[in-house]
Order: sequence, then C-alpha cells, then structure tokens
Amino acid sequence: MRSTSASSWIALAAALFLHDAAAFTIPTRLSRRTITVRYMAGGFEWEDPGEVFDQGVENPFKNPDLMKGGDDGMKIDPARLLGPRLNGSNLYLVGMMGTGKSTVGDIVARRIGSYNLLDTDDIIEKASSMAIPEIFEAEGEEGFREVETQILNSVHPYVRCVISTGGGIVTRNENWSKLQTGIVVWLDAAPEVIMKRIEGTDRPLLQTEDPLQTLKDLLEERKEKYAQSDLRIEITEDMNEEEVASQIVFDLHNFIDDNPPAWKLAKAKAQSEGLDWV
Repeated sequence: MRSTSASSWIALAAALFLHDAAAFTIPTRLSRRTITVRYMAGGFEWEDPGEVFDQGVENPFKNPDLMKGGDDGMKIDPARLLGPRLNGSNLYLVGMMGTGKSTVGDIVARRIGSYNLLDTDDIIEKASSMAIPEIFEAEGEEGFREVETQILNSVHPYVRCVISTGGGIVTRNENWSKLQTGIVVWLDAAPEVIMKRIEGTDRPLLQTEDPLQTLKDLLEERKEKYAQSDLRIEITEDMNEEEVASQIVFDLHNFIDDNPPAWKLAKAKAQSEGLDWV
C-alpha cells in the first residue's frame, strides 16, 4: 500500500463529495500510522442559482404576512424563506470551540430545508478514522490545521451548505479566500459560558493548568479574525441552540436586505434611468 503525505487530503476530501453514495478506499498517512479510509459520501446536485435568482421573496420579519400559513393555520418558518434569498450561497459558521457551531448549523440547515450541513471536524474524523485529539497528538496543531485547510478547499465549491468549521480555521489567511465566497457567521460566547458547555470534554488546546485562562488567551488571539465575519451572533448563558439558530435566521434576512447582490443593484439603476432590464 502506498502512503501519501498530508497534502493528499485535497484528493481525499474531493473524493468524499464528488459522487453520490460512492465508496472510496484511499491510503493516507498520519505520523507513522498507515490507515485505509473507506467513507460513504453523499454528493449534492448542482443547480445554477442564476436560473432562479429572482424569486421575489422578501424579508418576512418586515412583511409578517409572508409567514401566514394556509387554511390549516400553520405559520411558515422564516428560515424556509432564506433558501431563495440566499441564492445558493454557503453559510460558514466560525467561532471558538463550544459555541455550538455543529448543533446550531444542523438546526439552521434543517429549518431552511434546501440546505445541507457539512462539519469540517466531522469530515476529518470520518475520513481518518481518528478523533481530533488523536490527530493533534500525532501531528500537532500545525499538522491538523493543514488537514483542515485541505478539507475547506474541497468543500467550499459546493452550494446550499451550512458549513461548521473548527475554531482555529480563521487563523490562516488562506482560508479566508474560501470563507468569503459565502456568508460568514461568528458565534461569539464569553469564555466562562464556553467552559460550562465543554466541561468534561478533552479539547486538545485546553490541556493546560488553567484551561479558562488558555481559552481567554485563544479568544484574544483570534478575536480580530472573527471580527471579519459578516455577522456576529452574541450567545448569552441563557440561550439554547434553537434560540441561537433563530437569531441567525433573523440577522441573515436583514443582512440580505442591507447587501443586495450586484445584479439587483444594476437592475434598480437601469430602471431608475428608464432602461429596460433584460
């Protein structure tokens, strides 16, 4: 069996998502350990957003009538109206460990209905058959960040995804060229709130004498990077995952209003000048 270096993770991650229900056996090497990866991958069908880019959906929070249901009296989830407004753009959830990116991302994707959740940490663990702490132990943080970057490079071309990322993915400038192809949402919680959430877990970077101080130091190092996100969701101690997801939905609708796509601006300009829009 031929071993490959960490750079081969590009081919690995791409293979995982290229074909629907396809199985791949790919040799990889982490440190001195040779493993065989076999992963059942789910693909996503491409649909050009340009064909349906203007569906006339408005912000339901500014037009509550849009959320009124039919004769059964059931209300329409405002998240369902995000799908046509996002036009296929991916949502990238960033933030410190323990802020609930994976759980919240799954809720948001399910509520939108037409979106799928991709979790970069989950992909890495399934692809390598190793837990994140094991990868840190074998390769160190730098080795893990390299793998993480390769995974991001491979998943970012897909559309209609909520992508939950690792807490340190923002530390590499090269990753921002991928993150900024979509809408970046920062889940921000105080270190004290995070510590209560992750109590009892084996987070590699917190294996120190003072985990809380380490967490504070990490947040301080990354804060400037996180602040480059399109949206910041402040998570308080009394908020649950559903409430965080609802805040994301609300803020996304307003963000879309404040940042219309270029074609919409061009259309408005043409119409204001009395020109036909084709």
